[in-house]
Amino acid sequence: MPEDARHLPPEPDAPPGELLGTGRTADVFALPDGRVLRRYRTGADARGEAELMAHLAGHGYPVPAAWPGERPTDLLMERLDGPTLAQAVTTGTLAPDAAGRLLADLLRRLHAVPPRTAARPGDRLLHLDLHPENVLLTARGPVVIDWATATEGDPGLDGATSALVLAQALLGMPPEYAGAAPAILVPLLRGLPPLGPHHLAAARTRRAADPVLDAADHERLDAALALVRACAAEAAASEAAAG
Repeated sequence: MPEDARHLPPEPDAPPGELLGTGRTADVFALPDGRVLRRYRTGADARGEAELMAHLAGHGYPVPAAWPGERPTDLLMERLDGPTLAQAVTTGTLAPDAAGRLLADLLRRLHAVPPRTAARPGDRLLHLDLHPENVLLTARGPVVIDWATATEGDPGLDGATSALVLAQALLGMPPEYAGAAPAILVPLLRGLPPLGPHHLAAARTRRAADPVLDAADHERLDAALALVRACAAEAAASEAAAG
């Protein structure tokens, strides 16, 4: 080997396939066998995610089929076709209130799945990032993706986090979408058990500590929390009027 070659940096890994998308923490590649590979750039271990998804699938919850990859940072999944729930709403193929009800149904179904450890009474499986971008509308129905933040805990935190993430996203969109936020948030919150102040406070704290949030996300955080509180009050009032 030439002397100079010993000091060259190692060649980067060849991509495993066509790059389909890049998120804040991972890249997704198409594989020749028809599956996709999600590879974490952060060094996160994806093996627990694969085990959790297998547990959920075993209890009938709609997740992609998943397998551990060759590397700890890799997660293999079946490739699914269909728009995200966010795309369906923005293109007008699904009404905002229907999207809110669908998110609430997916959260309720998740919290009905038996937890794997249940360290404390009442603990349930939590997604902690279940929003319209993480729901694919496939031929077999809605499928929930991106389980990197999943854990077990108080289901109220899951609902509060979903609402807060959604409110932040809506407030960052053009006025015609931001103004329609209650149309999706109120049905979402009406479809869940009532959220206590501690749920919203915990969701805000958790969201503020998220290292992938940018400056704009942080600027919208308090406004998003106020929006969720207002929509929760509206949901409670409509529920009382109906009952």
